[in-house]
Amino acid sequence: MALWNLWHGCHKISAGCQNCYVYRGDARYERDASVVSKTSSFNLPLKKDRSGNYKLKAGEIVYTCFTSDFFLDQADEWRIEAWQMIRQRPDLQFLIITKRIDRFHVNLPADWADGYDNVCICSTCENQDRANYRLPILQRLPIRHKAIVCEPLLGPIDLTPWLSSIEQVVVGGESGNEARVCNYDWVLGIQAQCAEKRINFHFKQTGARFLKDGRLYQIKRQYQFSQARKARLDLRF
Repeated sequence: MALWNLWHGCHKISAGCQNCYVYRGDARYERDASVVSKTSSFNLPLKKDRSGNYKLKAGEIVYTCFTSDFFLDQADEWRIEAWQMIRQRPDLQFLIITKRIDRFHVNLPADWADGYDNVCICSTCENQDRANYRLPILQRLPIRHKAIVCEPLLGPIDLTPWLSSIEQVVVGGESGNEARVCNYDWVLGIQAQCAEKRINFHFKQTGARFLKDGRLYQIKRQYQFSQARKARLDLRF
């Protein structure tokens, strides 16, 4: 696993952005997270060591643009070069999560066709409103590998109309001191939808405030992932 943050900074566009971890992190250092800039890691997939070998080894999953959004409008010109690097490394698997699936076609490579086999595009939807808007767009796009990320999960969501072309659904609560509640029933509801359609499901994290069986749990950050694993809700088909 590798992290490739080509540019840093973003702009909030929906309810899921309210307590953005990038904004929280930048605030600690008195930085403005709304300022978008290239990073020193921009060309990471092409960097080589002293022996002339790629620093990112073949077969790695590359978590792409996790301190911004790959389809951010301020990065439109940079994204052209980013796609070129992705095309040059077919031996890596690039995972791209976006709240801007409606901008997917902007500066898309001419040879994209039905998608690059080494790219998985994940559209987020934190509530039913965003699911209703983003997922019909995701469904009709020419992408070989598609996933849905419901994180932070802010309410019950019916994903069933859009699961036919999806490889995986990831669900998670919100972290941070200002985290909103994640209800276990919402997680179970999405898991049941995935089970019926035989779609892979991953319960990633509980979040900081987790409601289960009528009881609200305050869960420290270091336990949010392990507590989700203990629920044993993951599905693999």
